Amino acid sequence: MPDRRTPLWLLPNLLSLDAPLVAVAWLYLFARTWRVDYLPAVAYVALGLAVWAVYIFDRLLDAGLRGTGSDLLQARHRFHLAHKRAFFVTGMVAALTALVLALVAMPIEVLRYAVLGFLLTLVFFAMALFSNQRSREAAYAKNALAGLVFAFGTAVAVHVYRPMYGLVDLMKSREMICFGMLCMLNITAIDVWERDRQEDDPEEKAGGELSLTLPLILLGAIALVFAVLDREASTRPFFYAILTGAALLQVINRMRARFSVESLRVLADAALVVPVIIFATGSPTI
Repeated sequence: MPDRRTPLWLLPNLLSLDAPLVAVAWLYLFARTWRVDYLPAVAYVALGLAVWAVYIFDRLLDAGLRGTGSDLLQARHRFHLAHKRAFFVTGMVAALTALVLALVAMPIEVLRYAVLGFLLTLVFFAMALFSNQRSREAAYAKNALAGLVFAFGTAVAVHVYRPMYGLVDLMKSREMICFGMLCMLNITAIDVWERDRQEDDPEEKAGGELSLTLPLILLGAIALVFAVLDREASTRPFFYAILTGAALLQVINRMRARFSVESLRVLADAALVVPVIIFATGSPTI
């Protein structure tokens, strides 16, 4: 269990529950945007458990690769290392439960998507295993794949309930692409902020800043254009949520010196959840 002095706001991050919360929140927004009138609770549970398992194993692997004495270890890594056996068992149970729920209670079409998602996840773990932990280029490639896998898995959980649409429709959907970009920038932001605390070279810091600021501005502009071009206004809340998420990440980025690394991770996740809370209950004609 976490130490009694551990603040409550840090617990979701330490327990790897932050990413499942983000996935479940955006699953609801995907369902509302794509007008899936009935999305069973099992879809939310299966997605949450699957994402939880992936993040548990990712943090266990990441902590193992960095080493117990590494200066790259953060609070989440140290906590997972301290309780690695419990996390390993929990991750296995979560993964198996998600698989059983998907097989028993979800459309059979989910299997075809799950195979692709599983292969992409394996590629991600392979990149994590063989990449240089201090290489900025490797981190960007891994973050891009992580964002794609996260968005794909979240969208699939509702896409399987749209029988008239196939895999190609999903892969080229504006919603999934924009959400994938937002997820990628969320992960990249955390990397940039963590490296910023360890970097003394002003040019390196400026390069990291630029690699985050420009894509956030571009994503916000793209989301705004998509929202304005939607004459039926059915997808506007979704793209406004993307725009708001990008804007919040940029605000946090400009104020990052005021917060600890752990606080920044929590704020980055909040930047993805808050827009859903704001726009998921709003009128589609916003």
